[in-house]
Amino acid sequence: MDKRKKLAVFDLDGTLFDTAEVNYRSYQAAAAECGYQISRELFMQEFVGKNYKEFLAVFGIREVEIQERIHEIKKERYDEFLYAAKKNEHLFSMISCMKSEYVIALATTASERNAREILTKFGVEKVFDIFITQESVIKLKPDPECYLLAMKKADALPKDTVIFEDSDTGAAAAAASGALVLRVENFSGTGNIIERVFSGNT
Repeated sequence: MDKRKKLAVFDLDGTLFDTAEVNYRSYQAAAAECGYQISRELFMQEFVGKNYKEFLAVFGIREVEIQERIHEIKKERYDEFLYAAKKNEHLFSMISCMKSEYVIALATTASERNAREILTKFGVEKVFDIFITQESVIKLKPDPECYLLAMKKADALPKDTVIFEDSDTGAAAAAASGALVLRVENFSGTGNIIERVFSGNT
């Protein structure tokens, strides 16, 4: 029986890994296969913290069937561009220090396939005790469902949970769960600044 009563939950994109370039290149390749173009500048502005249906619509791609096709191709092409991903070394070092006291969970809106691919590439798939992806929930961030599910799986209370997030959407979801939220800012792959602390505890 796991005696750890505390829970630490980590977002993936922009928190544990800088995947902006990976996602841009895989979505660009997928869109091109379907006859569309995605500009880098607009993608970087619109991608963070949003569901693929939201940011694809910004490029004029509004037909659900085409959105789904692009998303499926993106998942297939994702691992081709993982060379561009950067690991948040500081945060993974912190996780190593936390393992004895905290159950460690991953909660991401990324697909299970792509999440496992990046964790495997960097050899950290066994770091996490709980694994929650896009397919694990009905409602995506900013709904707190993924974080509440992590707490349920860990049998942890919000007051005993800390969540690491980078985007406004993710931070809003984390705060709505009632947990303590640590915001990761300025992560460039070589370091990070946990700049702001949000607390959903009362």
